[in-house]
Amino acid sequence: MLIGGLPNAGKSTLLNRLVRERLSIVTPKAQTTWTAVAGIRSEPGVQIVFVDTPGITEGRSLFDRSMAFETEDAMRNADAAVIVADGTAGPARARREIEAVAGLAAKCRAPAVVAVNKADDPRFDAAVADGLRRRTRLPVHCISAIAGQGVEDLLEFARTHVPPGPFLYPEDDVAVKPVRFFVQELVREAVFEQFQDEVPYSVAARVEEFRGGEVPVYVAVSLHVERRSQKAILVGRKGAAIKLLGMRARPRIERFLGRRVYLDLWVKVWPSWRRKRKGLMEFGHAGPRSGR
Repeated sequence: MLIGGLPNAGKSTLLNRLVRERLSIVTPKAQTTWTAVAGIRSEPGVQIVFVDTPGITEGRSLFDRSMAFETEDAMRNADAAVIVADGTAGPARARREIEAVAGLAAKCRAPAVVAVNKADDPRFDAAVADGLRRRTRLPVHCISAIAGQGVEDLLEFARTHVPPGPFLYPEDDVAVKPVRFFVQELVREAVFEQFQDEVPYSVAARVEEFRGGEVPVYVAVSLHVERRSQKAILVGRKGAAIKLLGMRARPRIERFLGRRVYLDLWVKVWPSWRRKRKGLMEFGHAGPRSGR
């Protein structure tokens, strides 16, 4: 089942709630999900694959179009969809939220529902849900992805639209992507939390070495930035910033792996990697179809 919507609506939090594992990174900053992340929920007689997608963006850069391609590709393969809206958007953003969700709903060929998120927040505005009911003509659920309110209704919708057949994955699996992907994402999550402005959006993380047989597990991760000035910020004076970043990221990786970890971080410069198709593909972005 596709999970789509605008940036910062709570899609990643919803995925984590639905699969009962912390798979998608979550930060206060918008647009932290760059590639589609699939999570698996197995129950007696039914297995549901939920796909968290990058937020809808109006940007025209190669990087923005690459994220849009990820969402469109997931839509083509979805058996059902939940389109997430931010119920705390406020008057200035509510109209844009409604129009964007309606546009995504119109493109979606699969059965869909709308989830208006953050219902537990004092700023929640029921007018957003009313506007979406009128605009989309779809069932609308007011939910809280972080607290679990209303999520069971979405699960029931997903269960009724799972195609019949054998399980696609072992019952114990909770994710489709390999462990290295989630390690990279946890490092990138720490980058988003520690650094400000444009720096987090210019950082690609890649696991260069993973020695699972060692104690502690040795993990080497390279962080690729677009400019030397960004490298200086990431490293910090006498290496203070990169040391702090490692201290933030390592415990998350240890919780994910269930083992002690030695985390080795390196910073490299790849000029304008987000503007080059080769750079995007190198860091796991499949689209768009055209570009340098």
